[in-house]
Amino acid sequence: MSIPHATTPDAITPDVHPADAAPRTVWINAGELSGDMHGGRLLEALRRRDPALRCIGMGGPHLRAAGQDAILRVEDLSVMGITEVLGYLPRILGMLRRIKAELAARRPDAVVLIDAPEFNFRIARAAHALGIPVHYYISPKIWAWRTGRVNFIRRHIRRMICILPFEVEFYRRHGMHVDYVGNPLLDMMDWRRLDAIAPAPGRIGLMPGSRRKEIEALMPEYGKAARLLLQDHPGLSFHCVRAPNVTEDALRALWPADVPLTVEPPDDRYATLRTCQLLLAASGTATLETALLGVPTLVAYRVSPFSYWLGKRLVKVRWVSLPNLVLNREVFPELLQENADGAVLARHAARWLDTPGELDRVRADLADLRRRCGPPGAADAAARIILEEMM
Repeated sequence: MSIPHATTPDAITPDVHPADAAPRTVWINAGELSGDMHGGRLLEALRRRDPALRCIGMGGPHLRAAGQDAILRVEDLSVMGITEVLGYLPRILGMLRRIKAELAARRPDAVVLIDAPEFNFRIARAAHALGIPVHYYISPKIWAWRTGRVNFIRRHIRRMICILPFEVEFYRRHGMHVDYVGNPLLDMMDWRRLDAIAPAPGRIGLMPGSRRKEIEALMPEYGKAARLLLQDHPGLSFHCVRAPNVTEDALRALWPADVPLTVEPPDDRYATLRTCQLLLAASGTATLETALLGVPTLVAYRVSPFSYWLGKRLVKVRWVSLPNLVLNREVFPELLQENADGAVLARHAARWLDTPGELDRVRADLADLRRRCGPPGAADAAARIILEEMM
């Protein structure tokens, strides 16, 4: 394992790059919105070190804001589950053909892939065949299922850059050395400000996700849970933190009209989340964010019955949420498929609310998560690794 020295942005010294040399070009490929968020920070770090660097590829709002020439939009690929992907297959295949053609025509100095292995592995194969170095920032979850894909990574990826501590041991068991840089979420939060925010009694936060399918599956169940909770806890208030690509109207259309709901903008969502006594959240990166913030969270998720049936037979990890995987125990209850139900959610939330000290116990379990997910400076450390490989 190689652990790069973490640096803060104001300590960065730009890489030495000859003034008369052609600007370096990197292709960054984010396959989902959470990857786009991390990709945007990575691109900012790359440009601090090499201000002339050009970036093209596939991205969303964060990468575009950081200066990427996004030839394709990540919003057009944001799907989940096997049967859900099948419905988008013609579009996905068209995007892959476009990317392969662009790589062959533009010949970037490096390709950086972010998570999303089902899509990005095909790009890795194409770039490798063209002789373009491929780096992976944020390891795909091959430790969860289809672990044999580690052999593909060994053949096609020059540097694997990991952000979760348990991934290091996984790759070591398979005879690989990887770079562990800490988790980039740690650098996205103003801890002094956030730690000063106390949760408001009775405030329940809702995070139904960013994909249409998951929102349609979870938001009505959140509404049912809210109605049930209000029967015995009339002072509760419900605050839905919408994703940047989701409209308030789309959320309210799935919410019961007789239950009051505040839809919060995404701009200052970490502060909003810290004000919540507890959260109901879709499984994904958001659960690690809520764990780092110290907010007790009920994790819920639903996919198609076939996707779930197949996943149960293929997935090799005990939990689906990152906080439970990092801590190696169930701190956040995981309510999947038939348990992602309004009555079940309400029952778990009521137990937390009604049992003295229960929420404090969960918060105590989360206390060491930041330390485990360090060191800080993940994006800067990853940028240094990538640019050194491009010299």
